[in-house]
Amino acid sequence: MQPDFENTAIAFQMKTDSELERAYFLFKLIANEPLVKIGTAVTNFAIKAHLPIEGLIRATVFDHFCGGVNEEDCIPIIDKMYANGVSSILDYSVEGKEVEDQFDFALHKTLEVLDFVKEKEAIPFAVFKPTGFGKFELYEKVSAGEKLDIQETEAWGRLLNRYEQVCKKAHDLDVNLLIDAEESWMQQAADDIALDMMRKYNKEKAVVFNTLQMYRWDRMEYLEQLNQVAEEEGFKIGLKVVRGAYMEKENDRAKELGYKSPICESKKATDENFDNAVCFIMNHLDTISIFAGTHNEASSLKLLELMEQRGLEKNNPNVWFGQLYGMSDHISFNLSEAGYNVAKYVPYGPVKDVMPYLIRRAEENTSVAGQTTRELGLLQKEKKRRKLDL
Repeated sequence: MQPDFENTAIAFQMKTDSELERAYFLFKLIANEPLVKIGTAVTNFAIKAHLPIEGLIRATVFDHFCGGVNEEDCIPIIDKMYANGVSSILDYSVEGKEVEDQFDFALHKTLEVLDFVKEKEAIPFAVFKPTGFGKFELYEKVSAGEKLDIQETEAWGRLLNRYEQVCKKAHDLDVNLLIDAEESWMQQAADDIALDMMRKYNKEKAVVFNTLQMYRWDRMEYLEQLNQVAEEEGFKIGLKVVRGAYMEKENDRAKELGYKSPICESKKATDENFDNAVCFIMNHLDTISIFAGTHNEASSLKLLELMEQRGLEKNNPNVWFGQLYGMSDHISFNLSEAGYNVAKYVPYGPVKDVMPYLIRRAEENTSVAGQTTRELGLLQKEKKRRKLDL
C-alpha cells in the first residue's frame, strides 16, 4: 500500500479539534513574513526584559513544535505517536550556550537520552549538535587549519572526549546516534570527528550517523569519497540526509566575505542534489544506512520508488524517514500507516532556552515557498472533513 499524502484523517488523527485550530492559527501567522519578523523581535525583547510571556509561548508555538520542557514531559506525546506508528527522536534544543559547564550539561543530557532510548522502543535514535559539545569558534579554527593556543587545545581535547563518551555509549548500548550538521565554515572539523567515530564504532553496523546538507553543492563529492573510504577500510556509514537549515546565513556570509556560496544556485538544484544523494545511498545500502530527513513529498515518494525497485521491505532497518514534530504530519503518519520506518524529531527544553530554535522554525517556514501554504491547505481540508462527519 502506497501512502496517500492527501489523507488528512490519518495525518491529523492525534489532534483534537482545538489542537487543529491552534495549528491552523499558527501557520496562518507564519505565512505572514512581516508578522514573523515583528513577532521575533517582540519575543526576543520580552524574554531579555524578563516579561511574563512564557505561559503564552508555552500554550501556542511551544506546545505545537516541542514535546515539553524535559524528557518526562515528552512521554505522553512519544507514547501517543508510537501508538500511531511514528517513533520519536528526543532533541534537547537549547542553542547558543558557549561555556564549558553548559557543554558538560549537554553531554549529560545526551548520555541520559541514550539510556532512555535503550529502554524505550518508541525512540530509535539519540541526537546532538556539534556546538552542543564545544565552541563554534573552535570548530571554525580547526576547519580552517588554524593553530590552536594552549587553552583552545585543552578545550578541543574536552570536546573530543565528549564525542568519545557519547559514541562509545551508543555503541555499547547498540543505540543509533545522529550528529546534526551546522554552518559550512565549521563543518569540516565536525565531519572529520564523525568520520573518526564511524571508523571506530561502525565496524559491524551503522551506529554513528553524520548529517549531509544537500543544499551544499559539494556534498555529492563528499558522499562518494566517504563511501570509498568506508569500503576500503571496512566500516559502515550512517547518514542523515537533509536539505539544510542555514541558507540565508550561508549566502550572506559568502557575499560579505567575497567567496563562492556553498549553497546550490536554485531550489531545483538542491532538490536534484538531495535525490541524487538518496539514489547513491540506495545503490550502496550494503555500506550506508539512511535517515532521510525531509518535508518534501516528491523526495519521499522518490525514496519509496527506489525501495520498491530494489525489492526492499518497507520496514528495512537501514532506511528511515524523518520529519520535525509539528510539521508535515501528512507525510509522517501516512508513511507509518503504509508500514515504513518513520521518526519525528521532538525538541524539548526550558521554554526561554528553546526560543532560538522556535524562531528558526518560524523563519524557515516563512522562507520555504509552498511549505506553509501546503500545511494550511491540509489543515483546512481536515477541518472541513470533521464538520461533515458531525
